[in-house]
Amino acid sequence: MGFKKGSPDIIIFFTVMLLLALGIIMVFSASYYDTLEKDPYFYVRKQMTWGIIGVIAMIIMMKIDYFRLKPLINLAFVVTLILLVLVLIPHVGVEVKGSRRWINLGFTNLQPSEIMKLCMVMFVAKGLSRIGPRIKNFMLGLGPYLLLIGLVGGLIMLEPDLGTTVAIAGTTVVMLFAAGTRWAHLLFLGFCGVVGVAALIIQEPYRLNRIIGYLDPWAHASKEGYQTVNSLYALGSGGLFGMGLGNSRQKLDFLPEQHTDFIFAILGEELGFVGAFFVILLFFLLAWRGYRIALTCPDAFGSFLAVGITTMIVSQAFMNMGVVTGLLPVTGISLPFISYGGSSLLFSMVGIGILLNISRYSNSP
Repeated sequence: MGFKKGSPDIIIFFTVMLLLALGIIMVFSASYYDTLEKDPYFYVRKQMTWGIIGVIAMIIMMKIDYFRLKPLINLAFVVTLILLVLVLIPHVGVEVKGSRRWINLGFTNLQPSEIMKLCMVMFVAKGLSRIGPRIKNFMLGLGPYLLLIGLVGGLIMLEPDLGTTVAIAGTTVVMLFAAGTRWAHLLFLGFCGVVGVAALIIQEPYRLNRIIGYLDPWAHASKEGYQTVNSLYALGSGGLFGMGLGNSRQKLDFLPEQHTDFIFAILGEELGFVGAFFVILLFFLLAWRGYRIALTCPDAFGSFLAVGITTMIVSQAFMNMGVVTGLLPVTGISLPFISYGGSSLLFSMVGIGILLNISRYSNSP
């Protein structure tokens, strides 16, 4: 494309590597007790393996010029849509705790919705880079993306996975805002989103119970508010400097999902306010550098892509931390780079690799 190519953003690189290293340590600490009788290194060994694969993938994507990905985006999007359909088929999709979100590949499980997060960002970025002033027109600009959110969100909700659906829809809305969509259109989209989420919550009793637990967790500490209450106990026990690495009490069969969705609570308990604040600071740093890259990128596609990848990762992080601290209802969404999970870690690292490549063409110091 004739753009001057420089060095990747070193701040993002080291920020992500710090988060990854901290995540491996915390996965080991949070999961050790649960697997003590069988294999205490089971989860951390898998997380380290995916971490190594993720770093390799990040470096590869950092080397591939982001604009060379354009011809592959439509195919990747269609293939991922097919995977989202396949995961719903019995004996193909793996069901865990009532949700069918994974496809068994034999050697590991693949989560198509994690791939779709990145594919959706790339697909929307490609479309927005071509639409130009037509984004102001509701039918030609916002309309197609409403249908797109409905299609992708609908398939993911069949799993069901409300947290991922909200994350994908929210990221798309931020990208539309960056493209110059009219405020009135965005407000309409937001209204539709609130009504849609409310309808989904009312439709399923367990989602409604989560809202009840969120509104007053202490009154429902033994049922709907159990996770939130035990998460807050963990954070409260951590104090300023924490109880020490490996010394969490809440991971001893009190806090469910302690190495996945609620790992931030264990981190806060063991490393204290200082450790938790450090993680929050790293995500703010990632957001600052990511949006700065978007602002200084020389072409629209790269700019929208940087906005989407940054929003995808950072919004998920703050959604997760919001759930753990009781600011948001329980959604079942993981903490990027820190929570246990191969698909999430791999495709987050791929996204960071693309972002680092975009930074090589930006003027960001």
